[in-house]
Amino acid sequence: MLVDVLAREKNVPREIVFGALEMALASATKKKYSEDIDVRVHVDRNTGAYESFRRWKVVPDDALETPPAQIPLAEAQKRKTDAKLEDFIEEPLEPIEFGRIGAQTAKQVILQRIRDAEREQILNDFLSRGDELVTGTVKRMERGSAVIESGRLEALLPREHMIPKENLRVGDRVRAWVMKIDRQARGPQLILSRTAPQFIMKLFELEVPEIEEGLLEIKSAARDPGVRAKIAVFTNDKRIDPIGTCVGMRGSRVQAVTQELAGERV
Repeated sequence: MLVDVLAREKNVPREIVFGALEMALASATKKKYSEDIDVRVHVDRNTGAYESFRRWKVVPDDALETPPAQIPLAEAQKRKTDAKLEDFIEEPLEPIEFGRIGAQTAKQVILQRIRDAEREQILNDFLSRGDELVTGTVKRMERGSAVIESGRLEALLPREHMIPKENLRVGDRVRAWVMKIDRQARGPQLILSRTAPQFIMKLFELEVPEIEEGLLEIKSAARDPGVRAKIAVFTNDKRIDPIGTCVGMRGSRVQAVTQELAGERV
């Protein structure tokens, strides 16, 4: 079955592909009607056969706003005596023949839904590792922001979270801190920052093993991105010089951080 092929190829659950197919068929069916109706499609998971239903959401009698897709409670209970608010009243639709445009619409919906699911899976794999830094290359620029590619993962570095005077180009290697996950975008997306105080803290964790080992602790950080930065470090071990440890032999550790921050003085 084509569904199984797509599921394996895109590394997404079989049910996701079926859901995408149902959404696509519903979208293509709706285009056959002049009204903005609500359509539900069910695809048999074994045979691939599908059924289409027009449905109306049950709303309070005085709250009807979209007649093609809503039905007052009193009328709904005439059709189905146990109907309740938020239920759906359905009636079967005759199977329709999809023309070229309908087929194209269905294909677009399926591919977009699968892409979204694929991005979700890739993102979940990344989050499961507990990483807070992303290292990748600039894949493309979008209105001043950079799309960063790291393996199969794509993330967005907004222009306002780039270090000032930093001129990123396609192909540049970039490291940034994972600021948040934007689930409002088309498909979930990691939003990165190179200006956040947390970024410099994570860089020092990479360069200073004593921090990862728990011998040193970064209490706080403050930055004027691209100009200067300060970190406050603390240790309970009197044998350790916290500042000297972070600076490193001949300044090697702090220089590595400064280089990553485009010359920002620490």
